[in-house]
Amino acid sequence: MNALIDLGAWTLEQVRHVGRMAIFALQLFKELPASLARFWLVVQQIHFIGNYSLLIIAVSGLFVGFVLALQGYYILVSYGSEQALGVMVALSLARELGPVVAALLFAGRAGTSLTAEIGLMRAGEQVAAMEMMGVDPVRRVLAPRFWGVLISLPLLACIFTAVGIFGAWIVGVVMIGVDGGAFWSQMQAGVDVFSDVGNSVIKSVVFAVAVGLISLYQGYNARPTPEGVSRATTRTVVISSLMVLGLDFIMTALMFSV
Repeated sequence: MNALIDLGAWTLEQVRHVGRMAIFALQLFKELPASLARFWLVVQQIHFIGNYSLLIIAVSGLFVGFVLALQGYYILVSYGSEQALGVMVALSLARELGPVVAALLFAGRAGTSLTAEIGLMRAGEQVAAMEMMGVDPVRRVLAPRFWGVLISLPLLACIFTAVGIFGAWIVGVVMIGVDGGAFWSQMQAGVDVFSDVGNSVIKSVVFAVAVGLISLYQGYNARPTPEGVSRATTRTVVISSLMVLGLDFIMTALMFSV
């Protein structure tokens, strides 16, 4: 009976968290249009969130492209299809690895930074001071950061994919000796702009919404203590990663099902 009681209490607590996050999301979405009146705040967040995450995204994309080309060549050459290396790498990056890996890296770099920043503002009573002065912290603090995530992550995912394809070209064409014309021509013929690239952008936008909401919610509702902020940043990484992987499975099943 005690185990059932504990399970029921845990389930109710999770339902409460979902409800609080839904209310938080509605409040945030309501303030998004008004927050664009101070667009320089959004530009600052794009610089802080996107520009500082560019290096890790680009370097990771390069090495992912290296590994994809190397492993893909070893598989394709056994079937005499090494000329299809380009299209295999491009589809792998555009459909899956680009948006997913970029979102996971973004959650670990920028998501935790947002959670810690807002959690420290809560601990330092800066949020309470804004409320006392009649300044809406959702519009002034949270909405520009959400816009920054929403704009930065799709761009970073595109950069990840482009750099990964370039890395695959270096390994496949320059180092191994795959024909460069076949590498690019089969990629051009096999990758569709709307069904592959377009769906990749849609995935990135959905991941940006999920990571942004989780990061801001965890920071805004963190306990105002060093331990509370630390646990909130940990929850941001864990929940964002699981959410990205779960949403990726659902969207892949809907987008590419025959």
